[in-house]
Amino acid sequence: MQDEAPHRSSIFELQKDWIDFNGHLNMAYYTVLFDRAYEETSERFGMGAKYAQTRRLTTYTAEIHLCYVRELHLSDRVQGTYQLLDHDEKRLHSYQELRHAEEGWLAATCETLTLHIDMAGPRVTPFPDDVVERIEAVHAVHKNLSRPERAGRSIAIRRRRG
Repeated sequence: MQDEAPHRSSIFELQKDWIDFNGHLNMAYYTVLFDRAYEETSERFGMGAKYAQTRRLTTYTAEIHLCYVRELHLSDRVQGTYQLLDHDEKRLHSYQELRHAEEGWLAATCETLTLHIDMAGPRVTPFPDDVVERIEAVHAVHKNLSRPERAGRSIAIRRRRG
């Protein structure tokens, strides 16, 4: 596993049918892009598609908080990042960004709580030792990164006093 921190995904191109009537990327497809970037990280943790097929273990998203920062258009190409903020025996807390691949500007952020699942239940279950080892190796590098300013945000209408 690479020691890259945060993890950077492949570069993704937008698809024509993802563009809405406003001429920019429909909000649902930001989630698709974040998920594709996570799938690459999931492979690095040893929990990709083969893991689900052979070990009957997988991950489910329990909670997600997306912030749309700047519009994306059909000609834009993006790259995702993944930073592991915390973990325990059954959960991953992560922060992701989507950035314009060539110009580097921030398009969106995504904070996620991911659960490890035994597909026989389905039920939440601890990560196997080999996966824990890879998660802890990534966390050892990522915990030295500064906490993203946008992590931990909540939704509220903030009113000025006075």
